Amino acid sequence: MRLDYLYRFPVKGLTGEALDWTEVEPGGCIPWDRAFALAQGDSGFDPAAPEWLPKSNFMCLMKNARIASLRAGFEPRTGMLVIEAPDGTEIIANGFSQAGRERIGTFLAGFLGEDARGEPRFCYIPGHSFCDQRQKVISLISLTSLADYQARAGAERDRRRFRANVWFSGAPPWSELGWVGRQLQLGGARLRVLKRIARCPATEVNPDTAERDANPVAELRRLYGHSDLGIHAEVIEGGHFGIGDGIELLPD
Repeated sequence: MRLDYLYRFPVKGLTGEALDWTEVEPGGCIPWDRAFALAQGDSGFDPAAPEWLPKSNFMCLMKNARIASLRAGFEPRTGMLVIEAPDGTEIIANGFSQAGRERIGTFLAGFLGEDARGEPRFCYIPGHSFCDQRQKVISLISLTSLADYQARAGAERDRRRFRANVWFSGAPPWSELGWVGRQLQLGGARLRVLKRIARCPATEVNPDTAERDANPVAELRRLYGHSDLGIHAEVIEGGHFGIGDGIELLPD
């Protein structure tokens, strides 16, 4: 098996950034993945005592389809974030600074309009990831499973709908759903597969038009009897991996 595409998503819900390589630590996620998030004003999220909360407490595609039209970029060395709206307006600010986060939060709340609840706050807490899971994980999806799904659905379903960190090839379609509890060698890192990824309404959103124009959850259930596509894995041995690296399913 081979790693074909690698992504991080610095701002929860916004566009991903393609990577050539990354390096992970035990118990960690891909650096800067979901490092920032806009907490809705009614979320109760406390940056001084950060705890995991479900995605509905934050700006997210499941609730806020139009954010798919925003384009985001991040520079880790400086903390600078660039977020551009479809009308050409943009915010460029330092996500590491309180003043910068306040400016970004104001911009995003203005873009959300009526979808902003209370007084949203743009958050960054060093070492915290705003992952959809309670623990830091890496998401992996098989390209052959996606191809099989598209063929049976009779329609293209852009891989960006599913927001995986790692896309890989070389495995039989859907075989990865049986890897729960198994270990993977991913380049120089070792992972343990924790669970299958149950898809949610975020996948309805077209990444180009920001419209809800498909229902992958219903399609997967109709075609396969479940709504799963991809797997979540934890890092148990840190290391380097990148595009073209091999992936090996290790013996039990």
